Amino acid sequence: MKTNRLFLKAFRTTLPVMAGYFVLGTGFGMVLASKGYGLLWALAMSVFIYAGSMQFVAVNLLTGGTSLLTVAVTTLLVNARHLFYGISMVDRYRNTGRKKPYLIFALTDETYSLLSTDRSPLNPEEQSFFYFCVSLLNQCYWITGSVLGSLLGNIVPFDTRGIDFSLTALFLTIAVDQWRSGKHHLFSVLGLVISLACLLIFGPENFLIPSMAVILAAVFPARRWEAGKDE
Repeated sequence: MKTNRLFLKAFRTTLPVMAGYFVLGTGFGMVLASKGYGLLWALAMSVFIYAGSMQFVAVNLLTGGTSLLTVAVTTLLVNARHLFYGISMVDRYRNTGRKKPYLIFALTDETYSLLSTDRSPLNPEEQSFFYFCVSLLNQCYWITGSVLGSLLGNIVPFDTRGIDFSLTALFLTIAVDQWRSGKHHLFSVLGLVISLACLLIFGPENFLIPSMAVILAAVFPARRWEAGKDE
């Protein structure tokens, strides 16, 4: 009974992501189909890669004959932000046991936004199961959308230009809600200021890695400062 209650709680928590992932996953499946890749490609990429924006990028890499080295570097650049997600989730995932590998794999932008702001009064076992349900449900939404899009892509003509920006729009929506529900905004402001400064200094093509490095260097003293402020 307790697991059913936690699953329903996870389902309610993920409803905003479900709405976005169905639409965006469908868009990805349609983009993939428009390039000549069928249902099995959409299913396999969403099950084993499950990287949102990187899956959209991967479509062009697949069709462009890109080298494995370029694919690896591009993947690193696109997903470098997950380094910081992982650092901030270390304590939350500490007691998740055998679920931990999957939780790490399934930590998308939207899943991170939901879990990092969760303040439910759950014991470690309940929290572990709740995190697992949120992560699994979100991936299931994405897989369902991808498969549906792949099927529709061969039937319905659709202009897919610009649809990948919807993923950014969804994340911004969740980020705004996270800002409104949070008590402190130090890390949000820090990340925004550093990213904008690096964008101006290095340009849009080269700012990602420098901004990630500076943010990483600033996070640890900022965490100590915030911890001292709360005491």
